[in-house]
Amino acid sequence: MKENVVRMGLAVLLLAATMGTASAYEAVDVSGGGTLTGTVKYAGTPPAPEKFAVTKDTQVCGDEKTRPDLVVGADGGIANVMVIVKATKGKKMEVPATPVPFNQKGCEYHPHVLAVPAGSTIEVLNPDGVLHNVHVMGKINPEANRAMPKFQKKVDWKVEKPEMPIEVKCDAHPWMHAYWFVMDQPYYAVTDASGKFSIADLPAGDYEVEVWHEKLGQKTEKVTIPSGGTATVDWSFGS
Repeated sequence: MKENVVRMGLAVLLLAATMGTASAYEAVDVSGGGTLTGTVKYAGTPPAPEKFAVTKDTQVCGDEKTRPDLVVGADGGIANVMVIVKATKGKKMEVPATPVPFNQKGCEYHPHVLAVPAGSTIEVLNPDGVLHNVHVMGKINPEANRAMPKFQKKVDWKVEKPEMPIEVKCDAHPWMHAYWFVMDQPYYAVTDASGKFSIADLPAGDYEVEVWHEKLGQKTEKVTIPSGGTATVDWSFGS
């Protein structure tokens, strides 16, 4: 467990260092853009999902939860892996015109990993009818700790500056945690329940692509994106 914590800490520091030294992103017209697809899988037999008893607000939270820090599908695909193409130019990054939902339903965060452009507004929802305490542990964006009583169903949270990742937790329900990635360019994705991802409209060329997982760490690989074509790269973590 200690090794996982150390690994995750190093991954966070490396990501922060990478973002701090990256050159400014340049928006250009993309002609003949390509696509990066792939799957992130667990090599070998994954550990059994860790379950634990709930001792607070069980009428809403339930009696038992499964930890969300390693979700592996039946075919070995790992969910909630952040995939980042280290692009310095390409299509314009569009900030969503409406708030991006981040739900606390059932005393769990949905999604567990949320990626948005810098300048986005995140709409934190509380449909549970119990007190949640949203603690956004930013280091570049301001750290904030906001109570959401049972009558407060939503609150808007603007994230102005690029930062990755920002840990989010609920001080009222200690098992609740998630991550926000606030991006300075548009070429990123979060793997789905099958471990799959797709990133489109990349200018043709050579890139470094980084994958990050909160428990398994991070990896980087060089990828060539063909003009008008698709490059497929698969990653694996685990034993």
